[in-house]
This record gives sequence, structure tokens and C-alpha cells, in this order.
Amino acid sequence: MTAPSATAGPPERPAIPGIVVRSPREALSARVPARPVLAGTALALVTLALAVVAIGSGDYPVSPREVVDTLLGGGTQATSFIIETLRLPRVLCALLVGAALGVSGALFQSLTNNPLGSPDIVGFTQGSATGALVVITILGGSGLEVSAGALAGGALCATLVYALAYKRGVSGYRLVLVGIGISAMALAANDYLLTRARIEEAVQATVWLVGSLNGRGWEHVRPLAATLVVLLPAALLLARPLRLLEMGDDAARALGLRVEPARVAIVLVAVALVAVATTAAGPIGFVALAAPQLARRLARLANPGIATSALMGAALLLASDIVAQRLPNEMQLPVGLMTGMTGGVYLAWLLVAERRRGRG
Repeated sequence: MTAPSATAGPPERPAIPGIVVRSPREALSARVPARPVLAGTALALVTLALAVVAIGSGDYPVSPREVVDTLLGGGTQATSFIIETLRLPRVLCALLVGAALGVSGALFQSLTNNPLGSPDIVGFTQGSATGALVVITILGGSGLEVSAGALAGGALCATLVYALAYKRGVSGYRLVLVGIGISAMALAANDYLLTRARIEEAVQATVWLVGSLNGRGWEHVRPLAATLVVLLPAALLLARPLRLLEMGDDAARALGLRVEPARVAIVLVAVALVAVATTAAGPIGFVALAAPQLARRLARLANPGIATSALMGAALLLASDIVAQRLPNEMQLPVGLMTGMTGGVYLAWLLVAERRRGRG
């Protein structure tokens, strides 16, 4: 046996698969993990394919080639009317609402370090619904007034949860527990508002509470898109503070992060995202819960990524809407009920998986 050479260096570490990104003069470079990039690309392609299918199917079917040709400026007058006026706004609304819910869920789950830390669970969706119901049943408002009520309800609910969970800082565990309590109170308030409303108001409120993309037009898409142009980049800018918070408050402070202001900014952006999505399509459940976890597993990340969660949320909501529309006429469901049914199955699976992981 020969002795190892004295000049031999340390053993080489296996290279981490990734994509190297360099600045024009190579002054800066960074290695981007390949798996999240590939997962994001695959999700984008799947979402694009689902959009083409959704636009082309219906009582007047349009082939994928005609859909693409019409979207690029060609097509006949009939296909242009069907696609651009009737179907495209609904598809865009589904994509934008799904992306907003996916990002909101990713922010909350990373902040709380809990797969159940979703707007559906911690009460922000129910708070937005309460605000909208107050406008419908008490103030007799509609349209933009309902949207403003949903935004105000979500903001008030977030303020209550944060204030009650604060004790020399906010821990994810307390935030989830307090949020569950506030969610139960908001749900009880919603039921009370429905029981005291007139029949016409109750019908209007019930339709809104189901969560639906029916009748969505460009008047819904434009304000939603304009708001997300601001909120989605803000969420991406908060990705680094979010990663530092995942290391713990002490480590984050040691690295120069102002913990509480960063946490408040993350909560504000996440609540604004879910409130905007709720105003556009009503309270659609479980997308914010499932999309980040599915994206995390697909990209093999330790925590949900912002971009992949947005793409997964858009794909999930659009796929659910396609399935809901293709059911037989007597079985057609609003998309909110479809996501609720599939989300309940996912939640049961998630609880079983977490329990097994804890035992292991």
C-alpha cells in the first residue's frame, strides 16, 4: 500500500448541476440551479398549452392553429370575436388570479415555515369575503364597491392576525394558530350576514362566495393585470429577505436584515395579492395552499419558489376551469367548487405525508 502524496489537495467536490449566468464583461457570475429553471420552463409550456386548449374549446370549437393565428393578428372576424372578446379575458383572468394565489401562498408558507401557512387556512381569504359581504348585504353596493370591500376586509384581517400573533416578534406557529381562529370568526360572520340579508342580496352574495370565472371580461382583466404588474415584482424583490428569515431571526439580524419591517412587507404584499385575486374571481380555495408545495416538489427546492409557484398556480386554476366547463351540463361546477374538491383531497394527502415524515 502506498501512502498518499503529501502534495495531494483536498478531494474534489461533485459539481452542482446548474446554469452559469455572467455579466457582459464577466465581472459578475452566478450559478443558477438547473432543476428550478427546467421546472419553470416546463410549467410555462404546460400553462401555454392549457391556455390554447381553453381558448379553442367550447360550443364553437377553434383549432389550436387557428387560436395561435388569431392571437397573432390573423384569423377571421368570427374567430377574432369569439377568442378576443368572449374567451381570452376569462383565460387571462384565470392565469392572473392563479398566479396571484400561488405567489401569496408561497410567501405565507415560507414566512411561517409551514405547508399549512396559506391564506385559505390563516383567514385572509375569509376576511376578504367578509368585507365584500358587508358591502353587498349592509351597504347595498356592487361592482367596484364590492372589490373595495374585499380589499378592506383582507387588510383588516391581516392587521388583526399580525397584532394578535405579535409577541417580541411574530413566529410562524403563532401566526398560523391565530389565523385559524380569525378564519373561524370570519366564517361565522359570513354566515350571519347571509342569514340577515334579503333574498336578492343573499343570492348575489352566494354566487360571489362560490368563486367563479363566469362572465369575466376585459373590465376585470385590466385592473387585475395593472395591480399584479406592481405586486409580482415586489414579491420577487422580497425573495432574499424571505430566505434570510427562513434561517431564523437571529441569523437574519446578523446578516443585516431588519426583521420586523421585512416581515411586515412580506405580509402586506401577500395579503394584497390574495385580496386582489378575491376581488377578481371571489374566494377560490386551495390554489394558494397546493400550488407552492407542488412547485417545491417539482423543482426539488427546500422552500417554495416565487416564480414556480406563480406558474403552478396559474396552471392549476386554468386546468380546474377547463375541467369544470367540460363537465356535462347538469354537473357543471364553478371553478371555486372544483378547486375546493381537489384541494380537499390534496390537504388530506399532505397531512398524511407530514405525519409519516414526523414519525420517520
